[in-house]
Amino acid sequence: MSAEQNPTPQTSAAEPRPARLTAAAALAGLEALALIGGGVWMLVLGLTGSPDDRQQAVTGGITLIVLALLPLLAARGLLLRRSWSRGPAVITQIMALPVAYNLLQADSIAIPGGIALAVVAVAALVLLVNPATTRALGIRGPGNATDRK
Repeated sequence: MSAEQNPTPQTSAAEPRPARLTAAAALAGLEALALIGGGVWMLVLGLTGSPDDRQQAVTGGITLIVLALLPLLAARGLLLRRSWSRGPAVITQIMALPVAYNLLQADSIAIPGGIALAVVAVAALVLLVNPATTRALGIRGPGNATDRK
């Protein structure tokens, strides 16, 4: 791709990273770690315990570990100020909201997990759409593109 198709952020490496961007990256990284932890837990229980369906437990564990790659890559991209990283980070938060809702509907120990997940997802979304974050990533809104002819 040429520089016209893929512009670099307007911020220099010498400028400090906004705290909101760092916080959004930390929340995405936290979600990735939670997914990895849950996946490893399911995998270990599936292999060593006596689940109802061993194959389903192992598949679920591997799936959670693989799904952790999306917020993990997004967190790394946010820390490095890559403009592409906001999309996967936002998608991760949007996917987390229905999961949090389902956890809140349970009559079990999952309710505090649902509350925590909802708080993290909403906070991360607010941080990701913040103007300071958008500027730091070099993302221009509609109508703010420069004319190149």
